[in-house]
Formats: sequence, C-alpha cells, structure tokens
Amino acid sequence: MCGTEQAVVIRSSNASSVAEKKENGSVENHAFEEIINLDHGDPTMYESYWKKVGSKCTVTIPAYQSLSYFANAKNLCWFLEPKLEEEIKMLHNVVGNAIVQDHYIVVGTGSSQLIMAALYALCDSLNEPNPISVVSAAPYYSSYPEVTDFLRSRLFKWGGDARSFDEDGPYIEMVTSPNNPDGVIRVPVVKGAKGVLVHDFAYYWPQYTAITSPADHDIMLFTVSKCTGHAGSRIGWALVRDENVAKKMVKFIELNTIGVSKEAQLRAAKILEVISASCQRFKPRDLKNFFEYTHNLMAERWKKLRDSVKSNKLFYVPKFPLQYCHFTRDFTETYPAFAWLKCKEGIDCEKLLRGHKILTRSGRRFGSDQEYVRISMLARDEEFDLFLQRLSTIHGVSNRNSEL
Repeated sequence: MCGTEQAVVIRSSNASSVAEKKENGSVENHAFEEIINLDHGDPTMYESYWKKVGSKCTVTIPAYQSLSYFANAKNLCWFLEPKLEEEIKMLHNVVGNAIVQDHYIVVGTGSSQLIMAALYALCDSLNEPNPISVVSAAPYYSSYPEVTDFLRSRLFKWGGDARSFDEDGPYIEMVTSPNNPDGVIRVPVVKGAKGVLVHDFAYYWPQYTAITSPADHDIMLFTVSKCTGHAGSRIGWALVRDENVAKKMVKFIELNTIGVSKEAQLRAAKILEVISASCQRFKPRDLKNFFEYTHNLMAERWKKLRDSVKSNKLFYVPKFPLQYCHFTRDFTETYPAFAWLKCKEGIDCEKLLRGHKILTRSGRRFGSDQEYVRISMLARDEEFDLFLQRLSTIHGVSNRNSEL
C-alpha cells in the first residue's frame, strides 16, 4: 500500500550516468544533487531476489486463453482464478500466518480496492441511516482517511484516531498489524459493543516480523505487493468468514471493475507457487528460500540504519523485542518495511530531510506529530545506501531548513 503523489527521481538506469560522472571525478557531488524519494513504499528491493529466480516465474498466456469474464462461475468470487486460490491457500499453510479454512477468498486489484469493498459490505450489512465512522489507532496508515472520504459516501466516513473515539453508535476499526507506519503489532483499541473489525495484514510475513500464530479473524487483508514485491501486478486478497459479507465485497468489485485481471492473477499464482516451493525442504538447489533471503535483506538494512543514527543525537528509530517465529523456528526481531524516524522535539522532520533532498512522509499524515516521518526501507540498494550516506551528514538544523 503506497501513495503516488511524488515522482521517483532515482532509478536503476541512473547507474550509467553515475558511472560517467565517476570517470570525470564528479560522482560525489552528483550523489548529493539527486532527490531520494522514500515517501512511497515501492518494493523495488525485491528485484535482486527475482533476478536470481530468472525464468522460473515466467508465465506464457496464449491469445485465446482467458477471454471470458468468468474464472469459476460456481465460486462465490466468480472472477477468482482457481490456480490463484490454490496458491493462496498453499502459501498461508506453508507460512502459518493465517487460517484459510472456513474463510472465503475474495481477490481484488490490490488491497486498496479490498478496503473499499470491505467498508461497503460491512456498512451495507449494518444498514444504518447515517454514515458509519471508520477509525484506526494513530499513527494509522495515511491512506485510510483518503480512501474513506474520497467518494463522500453516505455509507461511511473517516472517524479519526480510534484511541479517542467515544461514540455510542456502530463503527468499523481498521487494525493494521504489523502497523504501517511504525511496525508495531496491533490489537483492537475501541471497546464499543457495536464495532466490526477489518484486519490489515499486508506486512504479516516472515521477512518483516515473527509469525507468532496464525491469524483467524472475520476479515483479513493481504497483498502481493508487500509479500512478494510485485506491486505492479495489483493483486490482493481477503479472507472473509461471513458468506454474506464476502458476497457484498464481490458485488462491489463487480460494479467497480467487473472482476480482476486474469493475467495479473495468473502471474501472481506462479509467483506464490515459486515462493512456497522455495520454503520446502527438498527445493531446487538454485532456488533460495524467499523469506530467509528477504529477512536477511531487511535485517541488514535495519542494522545499517541503526548504525547511521547511533552516534547522531538528532534522530531516533524504535527498537523491537525478540519474538519466537513459528515459521523460522527461531527468535527474531521485527524489521518493518518502513522506519518510523523521530527527530528532536520541535523539529519538522519531513522539512529537515527535504532540505537535504530526501523525500519522506510526514507524521502528520498518520495522525501523529511533525517530529516523525515514515521512511521506506524497500528501495533499491543504491538508493537506500545513498540515503544512509546523506543521513549521516545531517547533524543540525540550519536556518534555511527551519524555514522550509
């Protein structure tokens, strides 16, 4: 899940231009001229793994295949490709992060569409005369207010921070765990009797956090983008316990986009199949365990970030306790997809970093304070290393930066 309001300036194609500048001795100055965009959560970090996989994930689709709107007319989610359904179930069983039995699978164009579908389905089922408040505990995912209020629906409205919500009526609480932006494991906050929950588990995968138990809730949202890195395929899925709610979610997607691209589903199915295979004991020798590989990448990046801010009294990043992971069968720290960076009190951290040509997302977008920013940990290696290099040079606030 990521915003797209900023353009990416650094790309892998910059490598040639950097090499040219290195020859004439200007590469160092060039590095500090580049804008580093870590505002979004574009998961390009995963390219290194999938390049090693090579053609194992290649999917060929003949022109005559997948012409129909329907994938399985007998399935509640009639546009869900059977192969994708099979691989979703397989992956959850391999990882152990969610219960798939007694749940319907609803596929969507990314988890953003599924959030809208869930809100529609729940509000339609509650059948209230006034818009139902949607809340989440701050710092909450910055897109929740935007998604909720964008259409100015008469069914639901953004209700703000769940910690301060005290209305007597029905409500929907979004529970994001691990949380975006701070990586904390979350539980419901509101204690009202008329509430319904939507659990967003986009980051409940072994590269980010310990799998302490299989999640088993009424509505659970997952997405390929943060699991595998294939954000461009725009595939997400929901595990839904209630048949009536699942039907309403399918109806929303039917009216919204008349289903979900079969090409994207077939590609996602192949990718999930390869990931599951990589986790097996007797896997091909040239296929590395996906979650082990990406977990090591995240651990290495977090170590580099902590080393960069260790001797710098201007910045602070949170620490996470060791937890036992049932997937890896070992204790591990949490390595969130985003760093919830805090500046010294009174400093607008987003403006400070922007003054050094580092684009981040302000804590105010997450219902928090200006001292915080969310920084993507999922950029390409060269971009992430350049960010750390530049971060290490920031030791104070100039008058120019404080006025930005």
